[in-house]
Amino acid sequence: MKNRGKKEIALVASGIILGATIAAPVAGAALTAQQSSQKIVVDGKPVQIEAYSIGGSNYCKLRDVGRAVGFAVEYNALTNTVEITTTEPYVEEAQTSSSRTVVLPTDGSQYVPRVGDVILCDDGTEYEIKDVARWESSPLPMPTCDWNAFPALGLPAPIVKHYSDQYGDDLFVRNVFEVRRMIYTLYNALGDEPEAWRDGMPLFKISTEIPAEYEPYTERFWPWRAEEITSTVHALPNVRYYVDAYDVYHDGVYQNTRYCFMSI
Repeated sequence: MKNRGKKEIALVASGIILGATIAAPVAGAALTAQQSSQKIVVDGKPVQIEAYSIGGSNYCKLRDVGRAVGFAVEYNALTNTVEITTTEPYVEEAQTSSSRTVVLPTDGSQYVPRVGDVILCDDGTEYEIKDVARWESSPLPMPTCDWNAFPALGLPAPIVKHYSDQYGDDLFVRNVFEVRRMIYTLYNALGDEPEAWRDGMPLFKISTEIPAEYEPYTERFWPWRAEEITSTVHALPNVRYYVDAYDVYHDGVYQNTRYCFMSI
């Protein structure tokens, strides 16, 4: 941790041990925790930090220290790490409970799931996310042609589909950010396909929702593979394309993001 100049933490007659003891406890000895009565002082001023004495050492929450001294402390669920940034100020978490109800973005921005997130389902179920170890993300594709030449296309609304049976509890959350990835990939492929245009006008159409009657003919693939779309465009350059994308969870565990694609 970098030196923060005059700011320092002092415990009267003792030091704080964060996360580990200096010496290992005696084998077989029972450790008990009791609230520490020692004062904690920052820059000569006492602060209220909850501390406990265990095995002769004082313990307190790293987040409480960051709040008192002024460095950022964040938990990264994707990598299961605690991140400390001494060059940034401490910021209170928006949610203080272990579980939090999320509002899915409607503007096409990315929602990154976290352990403890609760998603409200279409049937009223509160679905809690328990594991996101498989989650991966990457930037959206950059334009390789003039995207302004394409007709205006609105993004679909985020929807949630919940299914529960004897095999488990499944959740499908439309990933609007990944729908954008599919649209932009189509743009780049179509912009490079001369047979998709006539006199500067498009011969194709793009839809962001797949009709129910077309579900049996829809291709689904994961992980993301741009060639699944580009190869179809070059084979069928002047048809209607349907795109959609869903994050899939089983019993609270993120499985994958499924890309749904159809041309007709």
